[in-house]
Amino acid sequence: MFIDGKLVEAATGKTFDNVNPATEEVLGQVTDASATDMHRAIDAARRAFDETDWPTNRALRKLCLSQLQKALESEREQFREELIAEVGCPRTITNGEQLDAPLANALRHPTKLIDTYPWETDLGNTVDERSGRLTSRRIWREPTGVVGAIVPWNFPLQIALHALGQALATGNTVVLKPAPDTPFHATRLGRLIAEHTDFPPGVVNVVTASDHLVGEELTLSPKVDLIAFTGSTAVGKRIMEKGAATLKRLFLELGGKSATIVLDDADLQTATRMGIAACVHAGQGCAIPTRMLLPRSRYDEGVALLEAMYAGVKVGDPQQADTVTGPVISTKQRERVLGYIRKGIDEGAKLLVGGTERPAGLDKGYFVKPTLFVDVDNSMTIAQEEIFGPVLAVIPFEDDEDAIRIANDSSYGLSGAVMSGSLERALAVTRRIRTGTVHVNGGLASGPDMPFGGYKASGIGRRKGHAGFDQYLETKSTAWPAS
Repeated sequence: MFIDGKLVEAATGKTFDNVNPATEEVLGQVTDASATDMHRAIDAARRAFDETDWPTNRALRKLCLSQLQKALESEREQFREELIAEVGCPRTITNGEQLDAPLANALRHPTKLIDTYPWETDLGNTVDERSGRLTSRRIWREPTGVVGAIVPWNFPLQIALHALGQALATGNTVVLKPAPDTPFHATRLGRLIAEHTDFPPGVVNVVTASDHLVGEELTLSPKVDLIAFTGSTAVGKRIMEKGAATLKRLFLELGGKSATIVLDDADLQTATRMGIAACVHAGQGCAIPTRMLLPRSRYDEGVALLEAMYAGVKVGDPQQADTVTGPVISTKQRERVLGYIRKGIDEGAKLLVGGTERPAGLDKGYFVKPTLFVDVDNSMTIAQEEIFGPVLAVIPFEDDEDAIRIANDSSYGLSGAVMSGSLERALAVTRRIRTGTVHVNGGLASGPDMPFGGYKASGIGRRKGHAGFDQYLETKSTAWPAS
């Protein structure tokens, strides 16, 4: 672990296994923290915020983030192999959001924003109504304090870097808690910070633990000002509940059940290709569209295209360049996904491709067949709950109004897509979709300057861009007599 500027073991000396989900083999051991270790990290972060100039020294923040960027790039390929091994992600997606994209912008963009963000706003002079004196007024934006960043296992490095980039660039200190299933990226981060940067001790801390309740110490501690959590809605609700005692500020990026709406004037061949997204990384992405809405007038044609695609999806060894669907993260997750598939069958959805049997030739590893359900009613469990596996639910609709109703009939509101031959029509539908992100006609609503987050049960707040900076700052209004 990395606590108070030093690489350390757990106070108890305990370790736990990091397991490769594709082979079920142990990759190595990881330091297993206790609550005592977590509080050492929290205390270090508190001291660094309260007793150093980190919150106010923007030049130092730029220097340290630039040093970390250089260190990350020097071990890019080690990160790549490590992510494939511990996450089970296909090699091809490390060229994008799993590795190369966050390395390109997760730290660089917030580092640049340090120079351009409106840290101070001049509201001009006004006459004080009480005293009649001319008063100067300013709004200052200041760091919140100690941030507990709790990172999931599906895109661990991406989410860790975005959390660190924005929290640190805005002058906060951080305790980073990775998921027990994917700790190696985080211990590597800690080592790079220790060996290659000038971060003051305590500004960044990395705590690994097999017990999720060790991470909950961040939520309970009055010394932690803000929790930045990415993960399930159920855990997000628990964090809100447990954090209420200390009025914890929250950034929650939670679950999704995103829909792709294919309007009847769309290029069906192109539009249905988006259905393959549910197979990428075994469907383990909160923003992946796992519902596809097809117009009833073209339903059979669309289903035939999807069936052919799903029958040809390459599932297997994530090391292979042509693999689309690797393993899910654990045996527990595999059983959860298979349970949803059984539920879909029981509730009357038509299983067209896939199912609960192991993919051929894969006797080890936590693999699930890419699974296509059609004739799904939106009230079914597989259309309402987040499965986090390679399962697509295809739902027919009558017209644009019906499609909008179905897409919005969800407790989630993270992402979605609209496909149409008319941009004007697509945008008209997009305006009525209650989600934080919508990809229109193949456009990708993503980038370091585009806020990301959800409506409804998909979360609170936004990461990336100016909105991401706002998430980690407090606002102070000030006034003084004008000279």
